[in-house]
Amino acid sequence: MMIGSVAKALDILTLFSKSHPVLTLAEISRRLEMPKSTAHHLLTTLAAYGFIEQTGDGAYALGKSLIPLTQHVLVNVELRDRAAPLLRSLADSCDESVYLTVRDGDAVLYIYAIESSQRLLARTAVGDRAPLYCTSVGKAVLAWLPLDEVERLLQAAPLTAFTRYTLADPAALQADLEATRQRGYSLDNQEHELNTFCVGAPIFAADGSVVGACSVSGRDSQIIGARLPALAEQVVGTAQEISRRMGYVPERMSMVRSRPQR
Repeated sequence: MMIGSVAKALDILTLFSKSHPVLTLAEISRRLEMPKSTAHHLLTTLAAYGFIEQTGDGAYALGKSLIPLTQHVLVNVELRDRAAPLLRSLADSCDESVYLTVRDGDAVLYIYAIESSQRLLARTAVGDRAPLYCTSVGKAVLAWLPLDEVERLLQAAPLTAFTRYTLADPAALQADLEATRQRGYSLDNQEHELNTFCVGAPIFAADGSVVGACSVSGRDSQIIGARLPALAEQVVGTAQEISRRMGYVPERMSMVRSRPQR
């Protein structure tokens, strides 16, 4: 169900273009067939959040708050495009589902997926969000965030148990994150979905910050058992190569990366 006020606000934003970068209240009202009072209230709200700016002559233009949003989109597209061939190779070699995610606040957003035929779902995970604390891709991100940010995220809201295996106790989760840092990859042992096992590894931007993660996921419990050494090496190697293509140059390439700083 669409929310009328949100739709009207988006209608205002999409009025602006290269040929019409500045619009008056009267023009906005006329082109959208919207009462001036309604348009003015919406513009005032958008301006409060920085999505609209008022020019010196009282007209309106798009605001600076849109810039970081578009930059995030560009980074996601760049990451997906650079990672895609590597992830296809990973999927071919492991014959399991492979995922690429970026951090989205206290969650990860799936931006690319190669679904295994064994998953038997009508849709892919692309566009889905999942918590940081109970997925391999999420824990791969969480483990390499600054420690004070990790503490803030864990204190912000209770950890919901999705299954009986979810690490809903902060102390247990912190111990798992430390183990993740030491070995260089994360594990999901049915923590988000029953009968789903995953291995994930972090992806770093040129400035060394963790921006996302990739993973291998499937129904085979041996993904985190007998197959783990080989799969972990492949996932970490893929994540490292994606990071390199994003401009990240570590001091040394290895399965283990240094502990994040406060």
